[in-house]
Amino acid sequence: MNPVLEINNLTISFDGFKAVNNLSTSVKKGDIHFFIGPNGAGKTTLLDAICGRVKPASGNIIFHNGSDVTRLSEHEIVELGIGRKFQVPSVFNGITIYENMELAAVKVRSLYSSLFTKLTREQNERIKSVLNIIGLYEDRYRTPAKLSHGQKQWLEIGMLLVQQPEIMLLDEPVAGMGRKETEKTGELLRQISQQCSVVVVEHDMEFVRECANTVTVLHEGALLDEGDMEKVQKNPRVIEVYLGRGERERS
Repeated sequence: MNPVLEINNLTISFDGFKAVNNLSTSVKKGDIHFFIGPNGAGKTTLLDAICGRVKPASGNIIFHNGSDVTRLSEHEIVELGIGRKFQVPSVFNGITIYENMELAAVKVRSLYSSLFTKLTREQNERIKSVLNIIGLYEDRYRTPAKLSHGQKQWLEIGMLLVQQPEIMLLDEPVAGMGRKETEKTGELLRQISQQCSVVVVEHDMEFVRECANTVTVLHEGALLDEGDMEKVQKNPRVIEVYLGRGERERS
């Protein structure tokens, strides 16, 4: 299967420190692709590069249509079909869930701008569909301030999904969740992957085992191993630098 995103010999440096070091990998269409590794391994920096927040010292990131993402602005990357959700939810607590979804659908982050933007019938139908997917349709007229932590995370995922991205980037989406909300998030990601590729940075290894199609292990900015979770968790070097002795016993 042709990749939806190719990362080629990517190096990102900060004052001489290589946060990402000559990394090459790819994301397949419809894949749930996890990037794991110790703190400082370069995972979040990689997401920053894909969404245009940082520029590499060398290498490139190629979208499936041939566009070099590293040459585009953040806004152009969003328009291309790459959406990013950060670890901390960023929603408007003073308006309803549905109104948050309306803002996302027209890709504006200003309440003032939204007053002059009328949604199409197709956009409204899309919002209703996504609210059902994320389990918040019945709560659509409530404000996000009344939602649980997990529900706020699902709302922000929904706000990305309503924009119909081809790739969704998620930074630690289950951080702070209990097991039930984590399991529901996994179900949500599997459903979303039928519509777009999902790239996840995560430390919860149980969640990775449950959800990942592909796992890339990073260490000191470089690729340490890649494959399915069953494969990478048996790599002695991965166990040594990240997973620990518990994984040796498990495998």
